[in-house]
Amino acid sequence: MLGHRVKDTSLLRLVNKFLRAGYVEEGNLYKTESGTPQGGLCSPILANVYLHYALDLWFEKIVKVQCKGQAYMVRYADDFVCCFQYESDAQTFYEALKERLAKFKLEVAEDKTKIIPFGRYAGEECKSVGQNKLPTFDFLGFTHYCSKSQSGNFRVKRKTSKKKERAKLQQCKEWLIKHRHAGMVTIVAYLNRSLLGYYNYYCITDNNQNVDNLQDKVRGLLFKWMNRRSQRKSFNWEKFVLFMKRYPLIRPKVKVSIYDLSRVQNYILYDTGGAVCGNSASTVLRGGWSTIHHGEAPFYSTPIIFQHLDRGCILRQHQQAGQARCR
Repeated sequence: MLGHRVKDTSLLRLVNKFLRAGYVEEGNLYKTESGTPQGGLCSPILANVYLHYALDLWFEKIVKVQCKGQAYMVRYADDFVCCFQYESDAQTFYEALKERLAKFKLEVAEDKTKIIPFGRYAGEECKSVGQNKLPTFDFLGFTHYCSKSQSGNFRVKRKTSKKKERAKLQQCKEWLIKHRHAGMVTIVAYLNRSLLGYYNYYCITDNNQNVDNLQDKVRGLLFKWMNRRSQRKSFNWEKFVLFMKRYPLIRPKVKVSIYDLSRVQNYILYDTGGAVCGNSASTVLRGGWSTIHHGEAPFYSTPIIFQHLDRGCILRQHQQAGQARCR
């Protein structure tokens, strides 16, 4: 596949050597029978190139042409989401996807795959089948769900996924247990650096409250483990509040406004005559069964996903490729 775009024989020879290099685990050398070495530096890049030909081009050239309605896909490494205007197209694609991946010795992770109604009229769809709770899905660390704006209009919102939130709290807890005897200034400085990295990714529109709740939980962990530095309590709550006023944890604030970015992306989309611009996020249909382009904004670090979605079916898909899968 690299030979389609790369003519440098020296580079191709190095890639072949890398694929046959194997990997070392617990002092033992294991040969690479197929795919890329697990944990190899080039493995994510090669897997991404592999999926470009196995999935991206197939979806763009074949699937979209055969669909009755509009269809779009965004992929990040081995994780992707597909939007379809009609549920029948989503069902047909799911069956064709299994066959397509099998040709490239890949397989669908059934436990991480689902087809859900999602959008402006998803509530009506769910009520018609007796479901009271609207379905959601996780992608790139965010849970995407249907909601309304303050003015009462339909709006897709995003919040930190429970899995990522629990992982962050567990990381802070383990660090505090291990370093609870360090100086208080050192501990607060570390927590602020850790929280800042978390804020830079998760502080987007509609998610500030969830991030603020996590900061409160981290403060609770700090209070708990600082009182276990010895048999005597270091703080009561009143003293702890005074201490936090002097050495505060940084407060979250919105780092990226989804709707400020959407204006830039809409300008790019409409300025090109409505063409599909890579990794853009904007509405392509008004009313009815509407779908969107969605993905990571090319010039920003925060993923912009499902900017507007009126109605449609979402296929949430993981795929596993053995040693060839991305990590």
